[in-house]
Amino acid sequence: MTTTEAGSEARVPSTDGPGGGAVPVLGSLSPSRAGDFMTCPLLYRFRVIDKLPERPSAAAARGTLVHAVLERLYDLPTAGRTVAAALDLLDPQWERLLAAEPELAELFAGEGGETERAEWLAQARLMVERYFTLEDPRRLEPAERELFVETVLESGLKLRGFIDRVDVAPSGDVRIVDYKTGTAPRADFEARALFQMKFYALVLWRLQGRVPRLLQLMYLGNGEVLRYEPDEADLRATQRKVEALWAAIRRAMESGEWRPRASRLCDWCDHKARCPQFGGTPPPLPSAPVERPSPADLESAARERDDL
Repeated sequence: MTTTEAGSEARVPSTDGPGGGAVPVLGSLSPSRAGDFMTCPLLYRFRVIDKLPERPSAAAARGTLVHAVLERLYDLPTAGRTVAAALDLLDPQWERLLAAEPELAELFAGEGGETERAEWLAQARLMVERYFTLEDPRRLEPAERELFVETVLESGLKLRGFIDRVDVAPSGDVRIVDYKTGTAPRADFEARALFQMKFYALVLWRLQGRVPRLLQLMYLGNGEVLRYEPDEADLRATQRKVEALWAAIRRAMESGEWRPRASRLCDWCDHKARCPQFGGTPPPLPSAPVERPSPADLESAARERDDL
C-alpha cells in the first residue's frame, strides 16, 4: 500500500471475494456516478458520456477544503490536534487547492469577491470548529485517510471510490467515517445518504472478508451524526442495487435514451439550459468516446465529493 497526494491507494486485482475469481472488467461505477444516475439519468450522460465542463462550485470547493484540513489534522502529533491548529491549516490548504485547480479563483473574481470569500471562509472555519464538538481527534488514530478502494464484482463491474477515514479497533472491528459539509437529511432521505456508505462497506467486505461494524456520517453543516450498523444481508442487497443500476445504465447506453428526471436539484444544475425538461436540447451523442479526463474515469487523480 502506498500513500500519494490523492490518498492511500488500496489497489486490487480483478480476483477478489467472497467467491472471487478472475473476471474481465466490463465497466466501473463510483458512488458519485451512481448517485448521478439515480438523481437524473441525463445528468449522468452529461457528466460521463459527454463530459461537459461545469462551473466551479463554492459549496463543493468548501467541502474539498474542509476535507483537506481534517485529513491533514491527523498528520499532527496527537496532542497538537486542537481547534487552533486545525484553523491554521485552512489558509495553506486553500492555497494548495488553488495551485492545483486555478479555476477556483473564479469563484471570488467578481465585484464584492473579497467579501464573498471572507464569508465563505468563515463558513469553512465554523465547520472545522463544529467537527471538534462531535469527536476529539486527540483520542483517535485512523488506520486510513482518503483511502482509494476498488473491487471487481463477478459480473465484471468495478466498484471504486474514496473513503474519508477508516478506523480499526483493537478487536479488528472497522468503522467507516465520512465527513459531510451539508446538513443531515430528513428521516425519509436517510436511505439515500447511507447508500454511499453501504457502497464503501461492500467494497471493503469484498477486500477484507469482514463486514464493517459501523458506518458513520458526520454532518458538519449542523453538527449531527448518522450511524448505521450494516450486516451481510445489507451488503448483498447493496450489491444487487448496484448491479441493477449498472444494468439500467447499460440499457441507456445501448438505446441512447437518457431520460431527464426533474427535482429541486435542477435549480443548481449547470446543464439546465440544455435539458428538455426546461425547453433545452441536449447536444448530439458523441460518435466516439470523449477522451478528456473526468472524475468518472480518473478518480485517483480527481477526488469526487458527495457533500451536499
